[in-house]
Amino acid sequence: MRGEAVKISCIQMDMRLGETDYNFSHAEKLIRQTAGREDPDVILLPETWNTGYFPEDLASTADRDGERTKEFLSALAKELRLNLVGGSVANRRVEGFYNTAYVVNRAGEVAAEYDKTHLFTYAKEHEHFCPGHHVCRFELDGRKCGIIICYDLRFPELMRKMALEGLDLLFVPAQWPEKRTMHLETLARARAIENQMFLALCNSVGTAGDVRCGGHSAVIDPWGEYLARAGDQEEIISGTADFSVIDGIRGSINVFRDRRPELYTIS
Repeated sequence: MRGEAVKISCIQMDMRLGETDYNFSHAEKLIRQTAGREDPDVILLPETWNTGYFPEDLASTADRDGERTKEFLSALAKELRLNLVGGSVANRRVEGFYNTAYVVNRAGEVAAEYDKTHLFTYAKEHEHFCPGHHVCRFELDGRKCGIIICYDLRFPELMRKMALEGLDLLFVPAQWPEKRTMHLETLARARAIENQMFLALCNSVGTAGDVRCGGHSAVIDPWGEYLARAGDQEEIISGTADFSVIDGIRGSINVFRDRRPELYTIS
């Protein structure tokens, strides 16, 4: 990332349910288009872009140990000389299936892996995937970053823990339904404001079974203002985050200094 200003692009992708070869090909096309047109420092993809959310036959569509995904992201990141936050993919391990995010730096190295920790029981996600067990913080070009996945956004404790450990930028890949778009936008802005950080949200569009995903991806600053905002169709958006803003906000409205954790420790 180049100095204080960082350009973030979100690929609001329309994937096909269960058609992994098409989805990889389409993702590559959009990544190359974004790199050439936007010249970003980092590109973010949506949740489970390899399979859609989620096909009935995960055994034949999920990526075994993330091998195809990591090879795909690493090759593109190294060739295009940018950071790729690879949304998340349906990932098959010996012990079960996971909803896994892979982050690859400019050198093509895997900088972070994260398994979605909060599974959306309303959609029976817990019947298909195993939950992750760790919080994910990492650095891209010296910037302190973190990643969560979709439903995780509804659990503010997770983001506050990350923020207290130092966080400048949070990535949120999602497959959030259209009918709850207001929740998505409200929660994303709240998480950015209350933790005084930049937030990059990449939702998908199109349908997965009977569910239509609502798009409205966004890059949000620590004041809760939109630096970029998408509609409800497949598109690419880009916003530039000026990290010098964070020092000013935390210096004037220092919520971390003014916290009273002894009053609200949650066990």
